[in-house]
Amino acid sequence: MSVANTASISANIAGRYAQAVFDLAREQGDLDALAGQVDDLGRALAESEDLRTLISSPLYSREEQGAAIGAVADRMGLSPVLGNTLRLMARNNRLFALPQLVQRLKSLIAEARGEVTAEVVSAAALTDEQQRRLTETLAQKSGKTIKLDARVDESLIGGMIVRLGSQMIDSSIRSKLASLQNVMKEVR
Repeated sequence: MSVANTASISANIAGRYAQAVFDLAREQGDLDALAGQVDDLGRALAESEDLRTLISSPLYSREEQGAAIGAVADRMGLSPVLGNTLRLMARNNRLFALPQLVQRLKSLIAEARGEVTAEVVSAAALTDEQQRRLTETLAQKSGKTIKLDARVDESLIGGMIVRLGSQMIDSSIRSKLASLQNVMKEVR
């Protein structure tokens, strides 16, 4: 099975679980609470190697995964809907799709709120003022409410890369150096 097929299967599985969680949270009027919990869960996945190992390792039984993810859900204070969904995913041996579940839930929530997420990768962490100005500029250009998903990649040397939907603006020094290098190769 190719990597693309595996990713597609994970996205399909996650999509079904995410839609069910989203629909239940919307019916209960808990979208704001769900949004915060999904952000927390995404952060936990990014920061905890143990959690990533738990959801992807074949060494853990379904029961062990269920007990561990249940303890994580309880410790994080996740809603019963989200916590029980994670337990169900463990019972059905589907925890490997948790990163895709988080992404799909973020997309559904943003769509319901009329938000667009702008992915920003910068060489150094953006200050609150820089984030505010960037958010305002992107909102003016797109006509939508912008939510920033910012991260740092020091290999950019300086500048940033901004992705908003299908548009990408690369003002990184690394990109400019690569362009200059290509131009110099053509001159030879």
